[in-house]
Amino acid sequence: MMKHLSFLFASLLLSSMAHAASVSFVEPANGATVPTTFPVKFAVEGMEVKPAGELSPTSGHHHLLINATAIPAGEPVPFDETHIHFGKGQTEATVTLKPGTYQLTLQFANGAHQSYGAPLSKTITVNVK
Repeated sequence: MMKHLSFLFASLLLSSMAHAASVSFVEPANGATVPTTFPVKFAVEGMEVKPAGELSPTSGHHHLLINATAIPAGEPVPFDETHIHFGKGQTEATVTLKPGTYQLTLQFANGAHQSYGAPLSKTITVNVK
């Protein structure tokens, strides 16, 4: 019971912090046609980018989700090929995808990789040629 209440409190705190902040893609633009290897640049407002491991209610780091939706607040971002972690505090990367249409979701999470939820996520669509 106590563990459940701690998780619930953490989720509420993460969710309330996220409402004052936002993330965005600097590059590429929504609907852009890109080559198979292309740059991706991230931005965040109202929060500070810090490497994974550093825990603060006003900081975190980016994750790029490929054909995946925002992760609920308080839940960990999976470690797999469709959830790319930028735990060193990176704000840009080079991505390589096969030709096709993709949804890219930017998800901000705390130093323990726990998502700040939908308010700190942004989804765009890109066409890879």
